[in-house]
Amino acid sequence: MEQLRIFLKTEYLENSAQNYLIFVAAIIIGLLFKGLISRYLSHSLYKVIGKKERKVGMEKFDKLLTRPIGFFIMLTILYFGASYLEFPTSWGLAGMNKFGIKMLLSKGFSLIYIYSIFRISLRLIDYIGLILLKRAEETENKMDDQLIPFVLEIIKFVAYIFTVFIILGSVLGVNIIALTTGLGIGGLALAMASKESLENLLGSFTIFLDQPFTVGDVVTVGSITGVVEKVGFRSTRIRTFDKSLVTLPNKKMIDAELDNLGMRPVRRVKFNLGLTYDTTAEQIKAIVTDIQHMIKQHEKTNQDGKVRFQEFGSSSLDIMIMYFVNSPRWDDLIDVKEDVNYKIMEIVKKHNSDFAFPSTTVYLQKD
Repeated sequence: MEQLRIFLKTEYLENSAQNYLIFVAAIIIGLLFKGLISRYLSHSLYKVIGKKERKVGMEKFDKLLTRPIGFFIMLTILYFGASYLEFPTSWGLAGMNKFGIKMLLSKGFSLIYIYSIFRISLRLIDYIGLILLKRAEETENKMDDQLIPFVLEIIKFVAYIFTVFIILGSVLGVNIIALTTGLGIGGLALAMASKESLENLLGSFTIFLDQPFTVGDVVTVGSITGVVEKVGFRSTRIRTFDKSLVTLPNKKMIDAELDNLGMRPVRRVKFNLGLTYDTTAEQIKAIVTDIQHMIKQHEKTNQDGKVRFQEFGSSSLDIMIMYFVNSPRWDDLIDVKEDVNYKIMEIVKKHNSDFAFPSTTVYLQKD
C-alpha cells in the first residue's frame, strides 16, 4: 500500500500519477457508460416532453436525442477528467487571458460544448415539430399543416441567432450590448443589403395571411405546375407531376400570376374532333347528338358540356367538344378524359365515320 501511495503521488510533467489515472478513468467510464447514461437522460426528457404523445413515440425520441446527449455527456466527463491536469510551468505557456495554447484549447472546448447543447436543442425542436405535425394531420384544415413547418423554421432561426450571441459573448469575449447597439444603427444598411431576403420573408407572411394556396394544393406559377409541399422561411417547394422538386422564392409566389387549380370546383376539357370530309351531314348530326348525350350522362361530368359542329378545317370537319369534370384532382381529370375518349371512338365508328389526319389533295389537269 505504501508503494502504491508513493506511485500515485509521483509527478510526471508536474502532474501526479493519480491525476493522470483520474483523467484516463474518466475517458474509459465515458466510453463505457455514455450510451447507458444518454439513454437514461433521453427517457427522462421524454417523460417531461412527450409522455402523453403516443403517435410519435419514445423510439423516435431516442433516435433523435440519444447521440447528441451522448456527445454532451462525453464532453462533460472529459472536462471533469482534464480539470485534474495542468500544463507544466516549465513550458512557459501564456495564461488563459493571453493568446496561446491554453486560450485556444479553452475557447475551442467551450465552442464544442456550446455546439453540443445547441444540437440537443435543435433535436428537441424537431421532435416537438413531429408531434405538432401528427396532430395537424388529424384536422381537416390544411392551414396548420402549412404553418407548423414555417414556425419551426423561425424557432430554429432564433436558436441559431441566440447561439451565435452566446458564442460571441462567452467564447470570443465580444460586448453583446455594444454589438446589439451597433446592429441597431446599421440595421437600415443591413436591410438594404439583404433586400431580396426581406422581400421573400415578407412574401411568406403574405402567403399565410392571404392564403392564396395551402400545402397540398395544385398550383401553376409561370411555367411550373405541381403540388405545394412546403412553404418555408424564404421559399416554397413545389413537386411537379414528373416528380421534380422546384424551389421558388416566396417573392415570386406572390408577384407572379398564380393559378390555384385546387380551388377549382371543376376542371374544363376542350378540344376539336376532326372527321374525314366524306362524312355526311346526317352522320355528323348523329355523332354530335350521341357525344352530347354521353357527356351529359357521364357520372363525373356536369350538365354544362357543349358539343357542336364548329368549322370546315383544311383537312377535316371539326367538331368542338367541351365538358367539365366534377373534381379539381388531376387523377380524376385524366381518368375521365381517357374514358370519354374511348367512348367518342366507339361513337364515331358506330356511325361509319373516321378520324381525319392532315392531308393534301392534288388535282392534275391534262392539256
